[in-house]
Amino acid sequence: MILLHDISAQHAELRAEIDAAVARVLDTSQFILGPEVAAFEREFAAYCHTAHGIGVNSGTSALHLALLAAGIGPGDEVITVPYTFFATVAAIQYAGATPVFVDLDPRTFNIDTSRIESSITPKTRAILLVHLYGQPADMDPILDIARRHNLIVIEDAAQAWGAEWGGVKAGGLGDTAAFSFYPTKNLSAFGDGGAVSTDDEELAAHVRRLRNHGSRQRYYHEEIGWNSRLDAIQAAVLRIKLNYIDEWNEKRRAVAARYDALFGSTGLIEAGATTVSAQSPVALLQTRPEAFHIYHQYVIRAHRRDDLRSFLSERGIGSEIYYPVPLHLQQSFGYLGYNAGDFPESERVALEALALPIFPELREDEQERVVGAIAEFYSR
Repeated sequence: MILLHDISAQHAELRAEIDAAVARVLDTSQFILGPEVAAFEREFAAYCHTAHGIGVNSGTSALHLALLAAGIGPGDEVITVPYTFFATVAAIQYAGATPVFVDLDPRTFNIDTSRIESSITPKTRAILLVHLYGQPADMDPILDIARRHNLIVIEDAAQAWGAEWGGVKAGGLGDTAAFSFYPTKNLSAFGDGGAVSTDDEELAAHVRRLRNHGSRQRYYHEEIGWNSRLDAIQAAVLRIKLNYIDEWNEKRRAVAARYDALFGSTGLIEAGATTVSAQSPVALLQTRPEAFHIYHQYVIRAHRRDDLRSFLSERGIGSEIYYPVPLHLQQSFGYLGYNAGDFPESERVALEALALPIFPELREDEQERVVGAIAEFYSR
């Protein structure tokens, strides 16, 4: 069986270090925030080259609290994409604001920057962009638009730890950013975890209050906040993994390059294509030259995607669909009034995107088996 994500090898390699780090927390009995979380926050900020890093209990909370701390609330509109994980848009709703969708760029699946400006209204306060699958969004035009319209730029960097745009790391590209440390992420905890990055001292202080019941001094509450604190054990695990993340990301990039080469030799793809058909059944996503892609996922567009996925499963090859229903068509967001056909690129991608196995330890012969099975499917 070739798993989509196999994190067992990574954990086995680090077992002794992680056991020692967890024991350190047990010995202190400081399980919520405390010195372990403070140390991780310093290391987190140093890695992202930002002034502040604030640990929270999940990537969803990171998005929610970043929006609130940035002053987003009822009556505000936030531009984002319909093709992303549910939490991106749910966080906007949690803040009381209204999401306004912009379709994706079919070459990268990130936001189509040429469509942003026409979606701005007097109520627009922010752009919440997503660095999907580990490739940063096209930041240059986004930042230019934001400056000209006085908009806040918030990065959903949940899938982009270590990614860069123009040499600047994700987390330091906008006004603030949200990260997830879900167990399958490139930098992962042993459970849920997240963090917010920013250079804005006031915004950072606000996130710290909001994650702790609106309090900076015990039993004194300046506002209504949440219980969104990062556990010390998760911080200890993350501190160990921070020492290895660049090495793991480089291995992922090597795996992705091998996939590209293997697909290039199959005759299944047409260079630069953003559509698939019976004649050209596979299309590869493009990487922008400004981007340092860290391949949280390796995703292809596939003709007869669902049949292909079943075929791979029968042969013991894992895969996943990110995401089968765009958010504008989700029942929970029906109140926004969008309809099928409103965002055609996102809708097409939802029918064609397929994530293939990728993790640092994936062997070349396993990749050959994956691509060989795909070639076999389309040759039948």
